[in-house]
Amino acid sequence: MAHLVEVAFRGNRKEFFLWSGDEPPAVHTALVVEADRGEDLGRVHATGDLAALRLRGCTHGTGGGDPTRKALRVAAADDLRRLAEVRVQDETARREAMALVKTHTLPMKLTDAEWRWDRRKLTIYFTADRRVDFRALVRDLATRFRTRIELKQIGVRDEARRLDGIGRCGRQYCSASWLPELRPVSLGLAKDQKLSLNPTQISGACGRLMCCLRNEHDWYVETRRRFPKEGRVIVTAQGEEKVVLNDLFRDRVTLRRQSDGEARIIPLTQLNRELRGEPVETDATTAEFPIDAWSDELLAMTDTVERPIPAALMAKRPDDQPVQIARSAPPTPASTPAPAPSEEPRSGEPPPAADAERQRSRRKRRRRRRDGNP
Repeated sequence: MAHLVEVAFRGNRKEFFLWSGDEPPAVHTALVVEADRGEDLGRVHATGDLAALRLRGCTHGTGGGDPTRKALRVAAADDLRRLAEVRVQDETARREAMALVKTHTLPMKLTDAEWRWDRRKLTIYFTADRRVDFRALVRDLATRFRTRIELKQIGVRDEARRLDGIGRCGRQYCSASWLPELRPVSLGLAKDQKLSLNPTQISGACGRLMCCLRNEHDWYVETRRRFPKEGRVIVTAQGEEKVVLNDLFRDRVTLRRQSDGEARIIPLTQLNRELRGEPVETDATTAEFPIDAWSDELLAMTDTVERPIPAALMAKRPDDQPVQIARSAPPTPASTPAPAPSEEPRSGEPPPAADAERQRSRRKRRRRRRDGNP
């Protein structure tokens, strides 16, 4: 029985082959495999069910169907030494090909050059903005290297995949590490995830939108279904409240009461119990979160708070009750309530008494100038 084997070559190039042995080879084992009019050498990347799963998820090296080429044998020590010698010559071939490109003044950028293990074929990868007529270049390359030449145009995403590197997240490129195929990424995915639309922040090293926007989009869609829609008015244990913000990563919901504008943030599990009319006990698992952990985010994304939160509200209440933010209500025309004696003035503002004294001094100076007195 033939075993399905996925073999990885230089530049994150992967193809599928059939292994006729009793047991599939171990991962990272070097194999000599069939190639187009020759042989090539690579290392096992996946076998068994994992290789079958990857075969269904992509079509590299198969032409859209089942693989027909075979893995011939396990590479010997001489085969590995020969492969190391060929890999050293790849950069030399790329530099000489670049010199010929400049000679022909072709609008193309050579990305990489790869000798096949048996040195019967040299593949040169390049990127270009438009179609390039490189027939004369291929003739010169064949004369120079005395082998079959294949010029292969790739996109910028494929270029980043071959060259590999570290992304802005500090990890290896998804396209070079585990992503089976490169799917298109649109700006609408960033909008659905509520990310910044600044191209410098959502673009990868290749200059295109990051592949993780596509990979993580399904998670955002599935997770958002568990939350109420933002801007919707729901009826909870505290009456009618408007959904202001959903924290998908911490399973939290920010609500604003319609009657007095007070805002609170609670776990999603507690909100679901309130919507079902079940009694809610305030404990360590269902208590509302302290304001100091999310006040900056709430101030930046909503208009529920019209002034900085007093320091007295930043601490937890003595009776261990949930802390809430009250939106400052406009004073009534009849009378303006005086601030509580325990409330401290905000940082950077003078106390009320000093401010009133300063205003009286300004009025006196204006009257003296109006009357002509210095």
